[in-house]
Amino acid sequence: MPIIVNLDVMMARRKMRSKDLAEKLGITEANLSILKTGKAKAVRFSTLEAICEVLECQPGDILEYQK
Repeated sequence: MPIIVNLDVMMARRKMRSKDLAEKLGITEANLSILKTGKAKAVRFSTLEAICEVLECQPGDILEYQK
């Protein structure tokens, strides 16, 4: 998969648990898990924006493109 999701890395840096992040984003832990594992087919910009706001990061801190 060329897009690598580093959401778990950012969560660890911010010492945030999945349960807490999911609650702040207003999504289920199951949906957050799908995002974290890279199994999501798409991510809404509004969701990405909310993640960045909560974790105080940039989209590039979470998503990485590899050839």
